[in-house]
Amino acid sequence: MNFSLAQRPWRDKRWLVLAPHPDDETLGAGALIRQTARTGHFAGIVYLTDGSGSHQVSTGLVAQRRREAATALFRLTGSRDRAPVHLGWKDAAPATPETLPFIRTALWLGALCRRLRVDVIAVTALHEPHCDHSAAARIAYAARRVARRRLLVAEYQVWAQARFGRGYRSVETLPMPVGQRRRALQAHRSQLTAARGPGFRLPADRQRMPATDILYLGKPR
Repeated sequence: MNFSLAQRPWRDKRWLVLAPHPDDETLGAGALIRQTARTGHFAGIVYLTDGSGSHQVSTGLVAQRRREAATALFRLTGSRDRAPVHLGWKDAAPATPETLPFIRTALWLGALCRRLRVDVIAVTALHEPHCDHSAAARIAYAARRVARRRLLVAEYQVWAQARFGRGYRSVETLPMPVGQRRRALQAHRSQLTAARGPGFRLPADRQRMPATDILYLGKPR
């Protein structure tokens, strides 16, 4: 079953975006962020990791990626009212369920959702191939269990190619100007250029982003 974010009840829900790394917010949820910010339903963004694993030389990289994230968010929302929250997990070394860091993060996220009156957490899909992406999804579902409020989890894809299985509903955003989304992505210079030396470079085909986002709500976990 497919829904539009412009229709009730979806247009009235408050959304929090949980992104594994700076740049995932634009790649996977840029249109969601723009639309919910414009309607006053964007609760904020939380980054799970410090992003330090993208390059061989990490000196100053964490601080740079935080600045890039703030710029990208401003270009998507047009506002600096909601500063990104960075949890600082080590990049590519996620905590596993039943460990203290994982449990503490889930409890903190659940409390944040209560305080901000969040209705939906948008997070990278559980079947994403990157370990940080799937870990973010597990954190979101754990937070839902402890939030003490009705909380939904909507998954978005960044790297995954596989389709969502039966039992999922989808919510599609309104289209956003592709140029605005591209400009937001360009804020992440460390991931797009050779300025920091050897390391990750976002492939050209991933820089061609769609105008809309599709988020998937599955069966309770």
